[in-house]
Amino acid sequence: MQHAVGSPLPPPHQSGNGWSQAAQHPGPHHPGTHQGSAPHQGSAPHQGSAPHQGSAPHQGSAPHQGSAPVPPPPPAPGFTPPGSPSGPPPPPPQHTHVPPQPETTGHVPLPPGGPVGMPSAPPATAAPDPATTTLAVLLIGPAGAGKTSVAKYWADHRRVPTAHISLDDVREWVRSGFADPQSGWNDNSEAQYRLARRTCGFAARNFLANGISCILDDAVFPDRPVVGLGGWKRHVGPGLLPVVLLPGLEIVLERNAERTGNRRLTDEEVARIHGRMAGWYGSGLPIIDNSQLDVPQTAQILDDVLARSIASPPSW
Repeated sequence: MQHAVGSPLPPPHQSGNGWSQAAQHPGPHHPGTHQGSAPHQGSAPHQGSAPHQGSAPHQGSAPHQGSAPVPPPPPAPGFTPPGSPSGPPPPPPQHTHVPPQPETTGHVPLPPGGPVGMPSAPPATAAPDPATTTLAVLLIGPAGAGKTSVAKYWADHRRVPTAHISLDDVREWVRSGFADPQSGWNDNSEAQYRLARRTCGFAARNFLANGISCILDDAVFPDRPVVGLGGWKRHVGPGLLPVVLLPGLEIVLERNAERTGNRRLTDEEVARIHGRMAGWYGSGLPIIDNSQLDVPQTAQILDDVLARSIASPPSW
């Protein structure tokens, strides 16, 4: 007998579990044939029966009576069936440009720190409030005057962000090769003091450029204006407000005796520095004698002095 012929069908789609689609959806069972198997060789198909799912139909056999053939779904665009001649390559996928999302963390651009200008005087009808004004303050005084304690307290109790920049702390960043002034003042100690002043000046300008007030403390001598106030004016700017903290010699000696480490000086050195600081009298800079004042009281006097300096900046 002649075998059934026709165009071959594409192989059944293989699912992930290895079962064919025909096995998942079997056709109706017909007596005399095995479900899902091809007919025996030499036997004719039953009249009016539909071909078994998954097998090629016999030539001349009609579809199941009363049912319409279901056309296969159209292929997806760009899909080439297996075994068919390759057509033109599919177009490349279109990449949609996604704009970059703004970073929530990472680098934060900061404004450059320039020289600090003179503070603008408020209107005559309004009293200046140094507690809410962005300021750059230089607290001058001998060793034992209480500069560091007053500066820290003043910065801690302001109503606006304020930084305390201590020259001694920055100078002691140098570990190997530190030039200790207690061993004698020389070119190395002088160079490290100047480097520390310049570093503090750069830090103050950066803080002020970002709206943070600063208070710096240093033992600036009036008989060396180029190195002292002149250096601070170059590093920070003319808007720096200098204030001298100068208690009596007895108070300075008592406070120096309570110090430890390389910040404690001999009584002779303390007396010599205190005598040089007396040259600030008559300089035009505001001077606070805190011999009988504690730290909070001195900070309050400092606010009053700064209010007058804002209204009428000193010439220095």
